[in-house]
Amino acid sequence: MSATLCQVMGFVVGLLGVAGIIACTGMDMWSTEDLSDNPVTAINTYAGLWRSCVRQSSGFTECRPYFTILGLPGLFQAVRALMIVGIVLGVIATMIGIFALKCLKIGNMEDNVKATMTLTTGIMFALSGICAIAGVSIFANLIVTNFMMTTWSSSASGPGGFGNSGFIGSPLTPRYTFGSALFVGWVGGGLLVVGGVLMCVACRSMMPEKQRYETAAYKAATYRSEGKSKNYNDSYRAQSTVAAPNQKYDYV
Repeated sequence: MSATLCQVMGFVVGLLGVAGIIACTGMDMWSTEDLSDNPVTAINTYAGLWRSCVRQSSGFTECRPYFTILGLPGLFQAVRALMIVGIVLGVIATMIGIFALKCLKIGNMEDNVKATMTLTTGIMFALSGICAIAGVSIFANLIVTNFMMTTWSSSASGPGGFGNSGFIGSPLTPRYTFGSALFVGWVGGGLLVVGGVLMCVACRSMMPEKQRYETAAYKAATYRSEGKSKNYNDSYRAQSTVAAPNQKYDYV
């Protein structure tokens, strides 16, 4: 698989993953009411990260946003934070990935720069997917815990399903199960992780090959006539000075 094809596939898959987690975060059906043991089926309740909704059999739907932040559970707020962080990382990675595409020529950008940007995009895609999967999984764990507690209290109630505390623990107590937004979030997070891996693989193929043999710079020797004549004159003077005491002169 060529580096360009792998890079484009990773970018497209990551882009689909970003769109998936954005849609998941904005959806209201994170948890839906379980109607299997509920005799009242004319009203269906479902909730998301930002508001809870009630839908009647006539088709009328009424939603109420969460007006408080401090009154929400800590894990619920952690899910919000993870999804927001995942969206931010995914959007930034998408913007970097556009300029890192090898099929697009932008100025005189070298291949090693594009390879580095591709690696950054892949890592951010993978981190975004991990944040999305973690947030959806934490919310799913909350739903499972509440469902099991509600089922246990319902089975432990008195005859007719009514306990000593009124309707709590009775079949009229709503139980919630997985909504469609959770599956969208899992799929989107998985696509982001796969896209990040493909981008990292493409980065390895885009790196320029290192030179096997290092070339040594050779500088030719320069000939300087003035310096050579100066050195020659100095050496000649030194020899004449040493030989001067041994010379004998005849005077007439």
